Amino acid sequence: MNGNGPVVEVRDLVKRFGDFVAVDRVSLTVGRGEIFGFLGPNGAGKSTVIRILCGLLEPTSGSATVGGFDVATQSESIKRIIGYMSQKFSLYDDLRVEENIDFFAGIYGVAEPQRSVRKEYILDLAGLADRRGTMTRLLAGGWKQRLALGCAILHEPPILFLDEPTSGVDPIARRGFWDLIYQLSEAGHTIFVSTHYMDEAEYCHRLALMYRGKIVALGAPEELKRSLTSHHLMDLESSDPLESMKALRGVPGILDSAVFGGGLHVAVDDPAAAAPRIREALAARGIAIRHLEPVLPSMEDVFVAMIEQEERRAA
Repeated sequence: MNGNGPVVEVRDLVKRFGDFVAVDRVSLTVGRGEIFGFLGPNGAGKSTVIRILCGLLEPTSGSATVGGFDVATQSESIKRIIGYMSQKFSLYDDLRVEENIDFFAGIYGVAEPQRSVRKEYILDLAGLADRRGTMTRLLAGGWKQRLALGCAILHEPPILFLDEPTSGVDPIARRGFWDLIYQLSEAGHTIFVSTHYMDEAEYCHRLALMYRGKIVALGAPEELKRSLTSHHLMDLESSDPLESMKALRGVPGILDSAVFGGGLHVAVDDPAAAAPRIREALAARGIAIRHLEPVLPSMEDVFVAMIEQEERRAA
């Protein structure tokens, strides 16, 4: 691997399945030690890009390199320098925890003298040292997830691809998993992670928002929030959120409203002018306002706005 330049570099990548374009001219770069997030709904093309970068799928056109190796011609070299973890975890339920580690150590070609050291490191990292003899099928989802990550880094790969790794586990387990990702990033690993959980985008150094095979936005989370200049947001808590949405339709200066938590996020063109109009529209329907003030957009707000912009462009 070249010590300089990006670790992952993608240029105008396209993947077609028949007439269906799963990946549409995607371009991006990822630097060493970076946690790069791929955010988007199911079917956006995230997993397809990751499989191409892992050497599991050939691109239709465009180019991509991982660790300096070309995905189209050097896929076997790529597989030696990456770790890959999918949402299915790829574990063997009929093996004990340490038997899974031993098995993957063999698969990844970890040298015999290093295996015991690597196994103890993985057990410690995953917090599974006292469960090494437990049958894997008896582990809760969060522990299986930690074990799967540990197995993916047994051979100390400099680059990790995590494809929807937190799907199906509870929020506490997800937070703990991200703590592990930060540890690996600080140790110098480059981590490429896909997710459809909006809150996880906040944990990434940079991220790409994907929709219908395209990258619709790319940057650091705070940078993307600041870029949403077309939407000013008001946080509204009222006695009836759904009726509030109906009441705000057609009100001048109100661009959109969407459920957010227990209230609404209302997109407006001018917060100072919109506030009295919102109060007036809700009062006319007998709806009480508990809270109304401008707020910074969340990643969910950014993503919704970008999708709407893309839809308008397509129309």
